[in-house]
Amino acid sequence: MGDVLAGFHAVWEFDSDSVLIRYERGIRTPKLFQALGERRVPLAALEGVSLTEGRRGTVVLRLQPRAGADPLLEAAAGQLPEGLDPYRLVLPAERETLAEYYADELRAELTGSGPADRYLIEAPEAPLRFKAYDGKASFDGTSVSFRWSWTGASSAKWKAGDQRFAVADLGGVEWRSPEAFEGYLRLLPNDLTGAAPPVPPDQDAATVVFGLGYGPVHESLPFAAAVLAAVRTRGAVPAVPAAPAGPRRDPADIAERIRHLGELHQAGLVTDEEFSAKKAELLAEL
Repeated sequence: MGDVLAGFHAVWEFDSDSVLIRYERGIRTPKLFQALGERRVPLAALEGVSLTEGRRGTVVLRLQPRAGADPLLEAAAGQLPEGLDPYRLVLPAERETLAEYYADELRAELTGSGPADRYLIEAPEAPLRFKAYDGKASFDGTSVSFRWSWTGASSAKWKAGDQRFAVADLGGVEWRSPEAFEGYLRLLPNDLTGAAPPVPPDQDAATVVFGLGYGPVHESLPFAAAVLAAVRTRGAVPAVPAAPAGPRRDPADIAERIRHLGELHQAGLVTDEEFSAKKAELLAEL
């Protein structure tokens, strides 16, 4: 079609085989949309288009992706509120006729239906990172790393130490929105056969916990989607070239981590052996 339709927060560009969604930047645009920037949605990834009446003199044109076509929606698992639906284009009611025209044009081009056998919409690109309540999470395209915070991490996580998970060893990602009570991001093992019931998120070294101001949707959801896409395609997300070895950790940071470890040891939450091993590990980073 080669046309453009502008609405609130986004502009849709219609091509013969896809729709390019460009999200606007600005204080009124949801941060998730700003983080996504733009998304190209192949028509093969869609199974429908709807046009409905919106609020306060608006109409809503919405694309309906096929199940399993978008890693972002799969990671979200239905937890996104209506206002953060990346496939809604809100327009003034006086543009309803034009919106109906584009809806009809799109419907005529759709041929796919039912669940997709692979992701058809690209995931956010690595590297990605965000700060959780109990640590920092980073993803370089091939592995996920958790570095625990001395102020928020539980003693169980401190005992386990900072974690690194290769994509090849993962079977999925579980994202619970930070907007809900006790949100978190959990990495699931590759083989769940005979796996023990999951431990509480604050005790699980494969999980980072969210909280007020930590792991916001616009940071943690794209992160979860990128990891999920990499897991499903086994390394299809381009890896970031390894950077040269950087400077050693800040000695003050290491000293603070050792001090906190000592408090856990004195409280009886860490054994003598665990204290000695972890202390040696931290000193080796200097």
